[in-house]
Amino acid sequence: MIPILSIILLLGLFLCIQIYHDTHHFVIRTYHLPSSKLQEELTIVLVSDLHGQDYGAGNQALLSAIRTIHPDLILSAGDIITSYHHLSRQTYDTGSAFLSALAGEFPVYAANGNHEHRLLMRTDFAEGCERYLDELKGAGVCILNNASSYFPLSGNKKVYLYGLDLDDSFFKRFSKRELPIQYLHEVLGDPVNDAFRILIAHNPAYFPVYAAWGADLVVSGHVHGGIVKLPFFGGVISPSFRLFPKYDGGKYHIDSASCGDLGSTMILGRGLGTHTLPV
Repeated sequence: MIPILSIILLLGLFLCIQIYHDTHHFVIRTYHLPSSKLQEELTIVLVSDLHGQDYGAGNQALLSAIRTIHPDLILSAGDIITSYHHLSRQTYDTGSAFLSALAGEFPVYAANGNHEHRLLMRTDFAEGCERYLDELKGAGVCILNNASSYFPLSGNKKVYLYGLDLDDSFFKRFSKRELPIQYLHEVLGDPVNDAFRILIAHNPAYFPVYAAWGADLVVSGHVHGGIVKLPFFGGVISPSFRLFPKYDGGKYHIDSASCGDLGSTMILGRGLGTHTLPV
């Protein structure tokens, strides 16, 4: 009985140490994406789901790691702040300082996640979230909430960037609302022809719709790697409480006539921070 109890205690201790390590360290993953629409190399950094996490004072460890990559541009796929009552205000400053510091050195394009959107819809928190977004704009962050912009390349070429801001009904727990492709055409317009098109869309569950709309590259977050990752099975559960979500993190590809011969690729971040459960 005592050896069994000792094993259980050791396993519990190991699990606690592993959780602490995973929630206080970040991992950089590198992906390569060929495209006939790009005549020059672009280095892009994706950040998502920070939720007010600090990696060292002022997130200096994270900022230093990004600087060593020397990105051409940085994309933020949402949930940099957290919408819960006791967390939202304290995450404003952390999130604003982080993205503002990046914008002081690199072009930064950002779209809302469900936490930013939820705060904007609440009368008791909307003012604070609007102030947070205004701070980002003042620092030079290009906010793309159902909007578009472009990143200039050599020879008068451009990469077009779109940011999708979905309302809460597309993040419901236990159910998945259909996202008609027409919805994207209504809020984003038609994608520019004969150009490389990047879509920042927080919810990865609708990747096939994004591809059909015409996104060459989709960057997403939200799923936090499936919260817990099991060998051979991947992420266990999504924020909408779907078991073993199809998209939990990494690189995904769909053949799409809307995107040409190379189809559409999604890069899904596993999240820099946590909320609700610190795992």
